[in-house]
Amino acid sequence: MSDKTYKTLMEILLARFPVQEDAMMAARTEADKNGTPLEDVLVSQGTVPAPVMLLAKAEYLEMTPISLDGFQVDLPLVEMLPKAAWVQLKMLPLCRTGNLLTVAVADPFNIMGIENLKTQIDCQIFSVIADPKDVLAMLEGSSKEGSRALEDILKDIEDDNELEVGQDVSVAESLEETLEGAADAPVVRIVNSILIEALRKHASDIHIEPMEKKLRLRYRVDGMLYENPSPPKSVQSALLSRIKIMANLDIAERRVPQDGRFKIKALGKEVDLRISYLPTVHGEKVVMRILDKTALAPNLESLGLEQKALDDLKFAIAKPHGMLLVTGPTGSGKTTTLYSALQELNQEDVNIVTVEDPVEYQLGGINQVQARPEVGLTFAAGLRSILRQDPDVVMIGEIRDNETASIAVQAALTGHLVISTLHTNDAAGAIARMAYMGIEPFMLSSSLVMTQAQRLYRKLCPFCKQQVDLPEKTLRFNHLNPDDFKDTVFFGAKGCPKCGGLGYKGRGAIMEILLLNDEMRAKILETSEASTLREVAIKNGMKTLRATGLSRVREGITTIDEVLRVTTE
Repeated sequence: MSDKTYKTLMEILLARFPVQEDAMMAARTEADKNGTPLEDVLVSQGTVPAPVMLLAKAEYLEMTPISLDGFQVDLPLVEMLPKAAWVQLKMLPLCRTGNLLTVAVADPFNIMGIENLKTQIDCQIFSVIADPKDVLAMLEGSSKEGSRALEDILKDIEDDNELEVGQDVSVAESLEETLEGAADAPVVRIVNSILIEALRKHASDIHIEPMEKKLRLRYRVDGMLYENPSPPKSVQSALLSRIKIMANLDIAERRVPQDGRFKIKALGKEVDLRISYLPTVHGEKVVMRILDKTALAPNLESLGLEQKALDDLKFAIAKPHGMLLVTGPTGSGKTTTLYSALQELNQEDVNIVTVEDPVEYQLGGINQVQARPEVGLTFAAGLRSILRQDPDVVMIGEIRDNETASIAVQAALTGHLVISTLHTNDAAGAIARMAYMGIEPFMLSSSLVMTQAQRLYRKLCPFCKQQVDLPEKTLRFNHLNPDDFKDTVFFGAKGCPKCGGLGYKGRGAIMEILLLNDEMRAKILETSEASTLREVAIKNGMKTLRATGLSRVREGITTIDEVLRVTTE
């Protein structure tokens, strides 16, 4: 602050609380010597009481002062950011009304800190001024209230009964003991903490894996698995049984796979969890897939695509009939793309029916059918029934066989817009796969509107990404022309509290979209070879996955290593 600013604040202070001249001079000397604000020195020396200085600052800055006595920490609000971030900002969220978040600020002169908070939290901020000691004390105590971290809970559990090597866990305890252990308070707290921690980390999957001598806990965050501190081996059976109880599964059955699902409410959101049990030699492994409907993109614009890819997708789904195929490996975001397209098409005058296995997200206004092969409701059988339901748009979870492919093509040729997925490496490969399934070339060329391939890449954390030098030999080693990157500024991952030390925060999609034109339709009649079709598509302007990913590198959104990882065939 400038001397004029200090003087103005001091005038307000001295009107409230007279300070002797020698005490003021001593405080000024120390402030100048240490580079510390004068008001902080006056409080730390005991010359001015903290509440008096708080009121003076509030009057000077025209802010509302507040005492935190009687306030309790609102954990869901604190968990909007990592605790370290709140401590660094010297702020404490107090309450939220709609989109307005009231925040107690310890350092009101840190204008950049308040602006930084606005960029990290999608809320309007109303700041009030509070005593710095109270703000930091309540932040420190926030980790000791409410639900505790998994590590803290594990410290309270004695692990004296570690299983011996070679013990047959399938007969380790009776059913009664399993039920008793599953209801035990520490086990309930462990399961709750595992789930809450997954939501905090924005994990997509939770893996609990019995090993020979330990129980391993891993979270999949942005497509990568990360190991976490794990519960002791002695609670393995009770912990897995607790999850079975929540999913309404048979806790006595440990010999065959089981699937289930349940809902939880935590951190201000409600999410579905899909549960899968798999018997292994050391016990049952459980994987919990977290399905957060709030994370779905409400339309195609929300996917954050390049403009050309967005325009091509919108052009394709605007067609009144035809087939659109979305391709890519498991975990490449195909379902998110499909649901975004369906929500774009979801209008009052459009009848949309889907057949899926499983139905991952339930969407309002869309008729969704769960495939059940065990009772004869396969994709093909479901599709036949759907076509008698007067649909405008049909979504098939996956084309897996010739029967489903044939019915889908017929539906596209008879006035329906059919959207589905395939497991192929690129957009041209989808045409080759359909031909391999026995679909005649003339039917493919007539029915297909678009084939698309996609991958998900990890975005660099915008708060800690750092500029790096990339050697030319690295580019040449990966068959990239250094001349194409002459003016490119490369960035690398570092890690900070905002991204949990990973260096990456969130994921984005890269797509190659093959729109069929007359030349491509004629080429399909000649050959179904993917490499030939790919060459024609590139000549007609298709941007490949690798090219799209490298454009993200040039924009500073991700690293070249990440793009090479997800686009390597």
